[in-house]
Amino acid sequence: MAQHIGIVACSAEGAALCYRSICQGGADLLGPHDHPEISLHSHSLADYMRYIDRDDWRGVGELMLSSAQKLAQNGADFLICPDNTIHQALPYIEQQLPLKWLHIAEVVAAQAAGRQFKRLGLTGTRYLVDSEVYPDKLKARKLEYVRPNPEEREELNRIIMDELVYGVFKPGAVAAFQRVMERMRDQGCDAVVLGCTEIPLIMNDANSPLPTLDSTRLLARAALRRAVQSRAVPI
Repeated sequence: MAQHIGIVACSAEGAALCYRSICQGGADLLGPHDHPEISLHSHSLADYMRYIDRDDWRGVGELMLSSAQKLAQNGADFLICPDNTIHQALPYIEQQLPLKWLHIAEVVAAQAAGRQFKRLGLTGTRYLVDSEVYPDKLKARKLEYVRPNPEEREELNRIIMDELVYGVFKPGAVAAFQRVMERMRDQGCDAVVLGCTEIPLIMNDANSPLPTLDSTRLLARAALRRAVQSRAVPI
């Protein structure tokens, strides 16, 4: 029997994409309409942002832990979180988690190493790209990385927080991400991390100047692999 996946959700669009990706991947793997059992719990994004805006990552962690505990009570076997930014708070709660946690940046780093990329561009909220969430996991696999510059960080963050999390997708947002990715390509990057779970809603291999590492769908596939341990899910 497949394991029960628990989703610690944060923003609606990213969580919905992850949930949908698991269900679609499950059908491809297990047969029509089939997928592992899934439970999702989400505090309001506004609750998270109150802590994030105060740089209170311990408070962010407490919200994550609350969701984790509720998912464990609901029968989940392991946890994922389709929100890159709030992984910054994970170290504050790791020892208290009731279940194993599949780390999104570890999944992406493993994929990058498996595809033999060497130098990755990082995109995401300014909170994420300012943090060590990805650098720590990439350095562990001897992968180099390039962060957006300060102006790029503010623009990408504005697009994510004012548009993408609300399901607003504009051509100007695509163009802004393309400019950043082009600069990263010029700095020697051979792939780019879509390190906000909403970015794959507008960016992909078809419109990116670099090969993309879609953190949302990679996490969904990794969760499927863990849930259905007897068979591999194609990457």
